[in-house]
Amino acid sequence: MIRRTMLEWETIGYGDGPDAIPLYAADRIAAVAATSPLAGRNGEGVLEHGRKGLRARGVVGVIAANGCALEILPKIDFPDAEGEKATGRIRKRLVHMLAVALDIRIDAGRMTALDWQRDTLLEILIRLFSEKLLDAVRQGMPRRYLEHAEDLPVLRGRLDVTRQFSILAAEPVRLACRHDALSADIALNRIMKAVVSRLVCIARTGDNQRRLRELAFAYADIAEVPVAALRWDQVVLDRTNSRWRELHQLARLLLGDRFQTTSDGRSDGFSLLFEMNTLFEEYVARMLKRALVDEGLRIVSQGGRLFCLETEDQRGLFQTRPDILVKRGDTVVQVIDTKWKRIAARIDNLKQGVSQTDVYQMIAYGRLYSCDRLTLLYPHHAALGPSAGVLAAHKVTASDHRLETATIDVAASHDLMRSLRELTVDANAPVSN
Repeated sequence: MIRRTMLEWETIGYGDGPDAIPLYAADRIAAVAATSPLAGRNGEGVLEHGRKGLRARGVVGVIAANGCALEILPKIDFPDAEGEKATGRIRKRLVHMLAVALDIRIDAGRMTALDWQRDTLLEILIRLFSEKLLDAVRQGMPRRYLEHAEDLPVLRGRLDVTRQFSILAAEPVRLACRHDALSADIALNRIMKAVVSRLVCIARTGDNQRRLRELAFAYADIAEVPVAALRWDQVVLDRTNSRWRELHQLARLLLGDRFQTTSDGRSDGFSLLFEMNTLFEEYVARMLKRALVDEGLRIVSQGGRLFCLETEDQRGLFQTRPDILVKRGDTVVQVIDTKWKRIAARIDNLKQGVSQTDVYQMIAYGRLYSCDRLTLLYPHHAALGPSAGVLAAHKVTASDHRLETATIDVAASHDLMRSLRELTVDANAPVSN
């Protein structure tokens, strides 16, 4: 099995060495990547299949084909770690971001037990899912009362009068019964079985394979439904089965639009991919909600939805959806737009590599939402110095609005909440009379 790991926006050359990838393996992996919904129209939104190597873009995850796999990790700086140690920390941080974005709790003991330096991201996610599911199944599968229709020699439940006096009119010895029966063959369990069936074909580590085989046996009596036909809308999650909520989220991750197969269900080709721009946005929004829980500020993600233009008959055009609105009551006090890209150090570029389009967009947000504080938020990196925070703030011409560029260090989990509070609470504190 050929396995390679690279960082986003980096290139891995063709060859047989440990820092290269054989051409035939690159061809297979590029073909799988091109089938992803994240690949775009030209098929190179995930990987650029160049003459000299494969270049990753702003999508991370795992792409596997027959006999080979490529893991793409985000660029997150850990100054005190190199090589496999740094790679392990990046995997751990990426799983943390996914857990926060999907509202999944991973206890400290389970995080410590994972082999971050050796296992790929996919094997780590399979282990987390299979361990959680095995624990839940041992406590009992969820069951619900389902309505059944059967023709029986004695009455059970209530009589289906229409069927009795039409279909069974010539068979008085049978009764058309309709009754409720407690069953485990429900939508939630069918989804879990679909995930187990998929992962059995993909898992490579012995422990993962053992757990998945045990789970496959436990779900043997549950109907097998194709992934496209699963009834997600019929899943009922309430206080009686709340421990399944996180498993439901993990199942969506592993069977959702970002998880694709390019074969008949075996392991010839698959991908588990995440767009870092989207993940970063959701991660920051959820961490902000945690940081500001007692501060009198409210976070609205992908909200607002005001229109830039209006027709003469008052129909809106070009609806806006700012990444994050910080509100006090009904007033927007800050607009934050997240960007997963490396901002330039100011000494090298006074504009810091900020896109002109992003600046125009933020100015429009300030006007539409009557907000004076506008923030473009980027991930911190080592070239910017040791401390994250506001890098620059500029007055928007002919207005009271200020546009600032700021960073947060996603590698420094212990300082992240404090950094987010400093970016919002201190600048948006109410003014006393």
